Amino acid sequence: MFYSVFFSSFVEIYFFVNYISVENISKSYGDRTLFSNLSFGINKNQKVAFVAKNGTGKTSILNIIAGLDAPDNGQVIQRKDIQVAYLSQHQVFDNNLTIEETIFATENRILPIIKQYEKALENPEDSENYQKAFDLMDQSNAWDFETQYKLVLSKLKLNNLSLKVDKLSGGQKKRLSLAVLLINKPDLIILDEPTNHLDLEMIEWLEDYFKKEKITLFMVTHDRYFLERVCNEIIELDHGELFKYKGNYSYYLEKKEERISQEAATTNKAKNLFKKELDWMRRQPKARTTKSKSRIDDFFEIKAKAHKRRQDHTVQLEINMKRLGSKIIELHKLKKSFGDLKILDGFEYVFQKGERIGIIGKNGTGKSSFLNILTNREPIDGGKVVVGETVKFGYYTQKGIVVKEGQKVIEVIKEFGEEIPLTKGRRISASQLLERFLFDKKKQYDFVEKLSGGEQKRLYLCTVLIQNPNFLILDEPTNDLDVVTLNVLESFLLDFPGNLIVVSHDRYFMDKIVDSLFVFRGDGIVENFPGNYSDYRTYEDSKPKEKIVKVEKKQQKIKPTQVKLSFEEKREFGSLEKEIERLVQKKKLIEASFMDEEISQEQVKEKSEELQHIIISLDEKEERWLELSMKLES
Repeated sequence: MFYSVFFSSFVEIYFFVNYISVENISKSYGDRTLFSNLSFGINKNQKVAFVAKNGTGKTSILNIIAGLDAPDNGQVIQRKDIQVAYLSQHQVFDNNLTIEETIFATENRILPIIKQYEKALENPEDSENYQKAFDLMDQSNAWDFETQYKLVLSKLKLNNLSLKVDKLSGGQKKRLSLAVLLINKPDLIILDEPTNHLDLEMIEWLEDYFKKEKITLFMVTHDRYFLERVCNEIIELDHGELFKYKGNYSYYLEKKEERISQEAATTNKAKNLFKKELDWMRRQPKARTTKSKSRIDDFFEIKAKAHKRRQDHTVQLEINMKRLGSKIIELHKLKKSFGDLKILDGFEYVFQKGERIGIIGKNGTGKSSFLNILTNREPIDGGKVVVGETVKFGYYTQKGIVVKEGQKVIEVIKEFGEEIPLTKGRRISASQLLERFLFDKKKQYDFVEKLSGGEQKRLYLCTVLIQNPNFLILDEPTNDLDVVTLNVLESFLLDFPGNLIVVSHDRYFMDKIVDSLFVFRGDGIVENFPGNYSDYRTYEDSKPKEKIVKVEKKQQKIKPTQVKLSFEEKREFGSLEKEIERLVQKKKLIEASFMDEEISQEQVKEKSEELQHIIISLDEKEERWLELSMKLES
């Protein structure tokens, strides 16, 4: 027994690999201290989330770890032999390069080999050059790598590789950054809000990818399902102190609640003791013994504990909503296209009072355009939009607040008036309102352009709500908001008596807030689904996905004129047969290993993951072999 325990401890220490050590770092801007004396480590195969309120320096910490910024004090020690990649909020690319050129411009030894091979494919008659490229692909095990990198680009909807960077949208640039990072497979990946600018399908793929891959992650994200399913450790910065939780988001919430309750109990105990010691202090004579001096020192320590308070102010959202009439919004046979891109094709809907609708769909299917049509910011090609006389929109757009140079936070709110009307005839000053949105008096006189991304979003949310809307439209409201603000916003929206439409890729948020969905399928098709996002995923996953259907679709795609295989396809067909046989044998070996009585739980887990990868790969290669064999037969 002793040997077993000793050996387990030895193995754990021996294979413990530290990638990054953060030692007592501090950072200030002017007289504002973001954080001080923070220390933690990142180890191999950890998937760590960093959680903190907006404005406490999350992005600054990521920049320091990535080497893009330096701490005022302390240091970051990085293991010399590791490669670190950083997905930040602001990526810089060469605008003159195409997507493909951007990917191949990275320092990856396999990518040039793939490029050489693809160039050889353009001239298959040059068999000597082709054979060299083919052999190099074999020697470098680049076949799987090529499949993986093309899969990454496909999943992130970067299919037009000849498109220049300067023609990409902000969202496409973010996805290109993510693609480069995933393709290069660094030892440590640092992520700042990785799910922003991804649609739900992409997020679920990325989530699944990070879950399966043996990869080391350090990330900041507001996506709570992502935290739940990907992370195995959470580090929280709370009131200047770091707290570490070895588990996912649910575990973190549970343990944080326990910690706060314990802190409250300790504070109450200290308060009672403080009253007793205070009475003793008042009764003590001026001349004191060594023993009493020791008790006096303890008194000041007890006093500090007794007066320790959590400054957990929460955003207070309160609006004087105008009453909605019986007619809300009626949509009659709406048609809208942008060139060949069809957004709406005869869509009809009559909104009822108090409806809470979420909008989902792939990027480019017209979700934001639909919101602009509702609010008369975008003309329609056909049909009619009838808005009730009592409807007052509150529209939170993706663009966010318009930052005016030199404008202070308080000045933004004062544009709506020195006093703001609330419910029951009450009024508060602009300064008081900002305090309810967690902007203290000092912060109110900061320049808007100096606020963090999350703070700017919180200020923008304030400007939308103080206009007292009864029909709220929120386009990606969760981007850059911290988890604390998100929880408060959710509580407010659950009590909001008006109508609500939300476009969001935050599945946790959607599940909590909406009752039904508009599903934008593309090509002008919009479906009304009665349920939240999890209900929708369950429904979609329950649909039969028979392999026969896939084969039939592939048969339809094969053109009758393609009666011969190309030079490359013949080589592919031959290699597929060998690869399928190899995978079948490997699958059998793994399945047989499960019968071994001495196999450990860890080995079962690893082999199960490996088996799943093999099954997926085998399925794909068999389908490709079937497609090529059918071309031969034709």
